[in-house]
Amino acid sequence: MSKPLAERLRPSTLDQYLGQQHLVGKGAILRNAIDSGNIPSMILWGPPGVGKTTLANIIAERMDMSFFALSAINSGVKDVREVISKAKLTIGQSILFIDEIHRFSKSQQDSLLGAVEQGIVRLIGATTENPSFEVISPLLSRCQVYILKHLEVEDLEQLTITIVKALEEEIGRKIEIAETNALFRISGGDARKVINALELVVTTLMTSAPGKIIVNDKKVKNIIQQNLSIYDKGGEMHYDVISAFIKSIRGSDPNAAVYYLARMIEGGEDPKFIARRLLILASEDIGNANPNALLMANTCFDAVNKIGWPESRIILSQTVVFLATSAKSNSAYMAINEAQALVQKTGDLPIPMQLRNAPTKLMKDIGYGDDYKYAHKHEGNFIDMEFMPEQLKGHAIYEPGNNAREKQTRQWLKDRWEKYGY
Repeated sequence: MSKPLAERLRPSTLDQYLGQQHLVGKGAILRNAIDSGNIPSMILWGPPGVGKTTLANIIAERMDMSFFALSAINSGVKDVREVISKAKLTIGQSILFIDEIHRFSKSQQDSLLGAVEQGIVRLIGATTENPSFEVISPLLSRCQVYILKHLEVEDLEQLTITIVKALEEEIGRKIEIAETNALFRISGGDARKVINALELVVTTLMTSAPGKIIVNDKKVKNIIQQNLSIYDKGGEMHYDVISAFIKSIRGSDPNAAVYYLARMIEGGEDPKFIARRLLILASEDIGNANPNALLMANTCFDAVNKIGWPESRIILSQTVVFLATSAKSNSAYMAINEAQALVQKTGDLPIPMQLRNAPTKLMKDIGYGDDYKYAHKHEGNFIDMEFMPEQLKGHAIYEPGNNAREKQTRQWLKDRWEKYGY
């Protein structure tokens, strides 16, 4: 039985490797390490289908080192120890690749520490999750973290040419890619999804008419929609399900939200991953419309870590229902976006003199802190003074949301800050 197309098209050299030029392009940091023959232990962090496993294989081939691969989904401490035992026969000449290392427990990650620290193996861990949260600090401190990005359109176009050539050789017919918008949009920058989608589309179109096979946006959307389970084989719907989950809570539909929660639970999703997403959502999509949402989500995250599985599914369900039925506001999220954009545009504007700290006599003499008025000495613990830099006077950043709590906030601001236009 022949290998899947995605496996057959997997690059074997850095020159064939698509994307990640900030890491493996000429003169890039990881490329230099590989060329020097002295790679560190590393964590490859990035979304699915961007080449983490492929890069690990290429590194092992270039370094001419023994390559051991484990998946955190079905490997444990025993498997790690067996690899380390073999690696001790040629200390420093083995690479241990662990896919989805974020799924390793603390004790499993602890079992790697000694071998990594002593240089028995070079660890390459691949993760789609932020390693700051998912990799224990002692192990993370011994690894270099490299961030991989979604493939660019140019990379996907080059990949499409390679896929077409391989498929033409396989089926003995010409293939014309008339449009790529739907293909690339469905893939989301995931190379595997592009390969799976195009293979599925071409295979389906083969039976409809003889001669050249023409692929366009309409055909891609129709065929993928009808064959979604085939296209998303291997669990690649993970990110689609979490997206539907978050959007259902944001859209205040507890029924859909709990349904997608169940999908993730039945699919073996890490409960900490779910709880962390709820924490983010509590601030991004609910915020000050219901400040208790953040407290609830944070309590949920703590409880999930304490209780474990399967009981923590109940805690997740309670929190999901609470968040879905809560008032919604993205005002805090929009405010920090607006503030960051403003800072990037205007740079480091001078701080008003009355707000500057004056720890020395010289600073006091030149006016630091002059005219600062202590709010608590005034009626209502409020004083109308200028806190913004001169160039940003009257520039409102925070826009209260349209909900009961923030309507009160808007009135509170209007009573005090007429200059901001509330």
